Amino acid sequence: MTNFQAIVIAIVEGLTEFLPVSSTGHMIITQHLLGIPSTDFLKAYMVIIQLGAILSVVVLYFKRFFQSFNFYWKLLAAFLPAAVIGLIFGDAIDAMLGDVSVVAWALVIGGIILFFFDKMMLPWKLEGRDELNPEKMGFGHAVLIGLFQCVAMIPGVSRSAATIIGGMIGPFNRKQAAEFSFFLAVPTMLGATAKKGYDLYKISPQLITDHVQELLIGNVVAFVVGLIAIKTFIGILNKYGFRAFGIYRIIIGAAILLMLQWGIQLNFVD
Repeated sequence: MTNFQAIVIAIVEGLTEFLPVSSTGHMIITQHLLGIPSTDFLKAYMVIIQLGAILSVVVLYFKRFFQSFNFYWKLLAAFLPAAVIGLIFGDAIDAMLGDVSVVAWALVIGGIILFFFDKMMLPWKLEGRDELNPEKMGFGHAVLIGLFQCVAMIPGVSRSAATIIGGMIGPFNRKQAAEFSFFLAVPTMLGATAKKGYDLYKISPQLITDHVQELLIGNVVAFVVGLIAIKTFIGILNKYGFRAFGIYRIIIGAAILLMLQWGIQLNFVD
């Protein structure tokens, strides 16, 4: 993977990490379009650079992270389901990272759900909800959001979409659910990065040494682009809801499925 390819994938990560369109799914699609072989390092790279995008949350919401310890207990309760599932099914999840058809189907199905979600949740009711401090949410709701996050381990589902929907099923409105999704991303991606980095080290310490430059570039680019994407997403979500994202997912996913059906390879490299 060249530095240019690393930058392109990092830009895609920064743009899509906080949108309900699946950053991992879009990075996999970008990988295939660029003709990059699916290697152990590439799979690790697509996880590790998500840390750069997530750190933009820490910068933008810095003061919000200094709340009571109760806030961190709720984050922990929401984080644990994904930590457990990730450890148990890590190999199966890695296998799906190389399957673009899984991404395409997840995009379509997730898009259909998002398209109808705002109607089901009645936007006027959501916007009428009082501002809820995340530390006042119940542990049951925190665990529910964590369970929704587990579904996003399937490439193409979108961690952001899953956790925001989980938040809105409880007491949060769109903005509150999105912000808690951002907060939850911090421990989740820290854990995922640590595990993926350790796994890569076990395969070959030299892989990390040889690709330090790409990892640094990827994280910096994802961080900068993520700063811009967060503010943009909150504005779009409040104004338009999920339907536009649902339509986008359906179009992209359906286009990929049709290409696969017609035998168009798009430079796919195994």
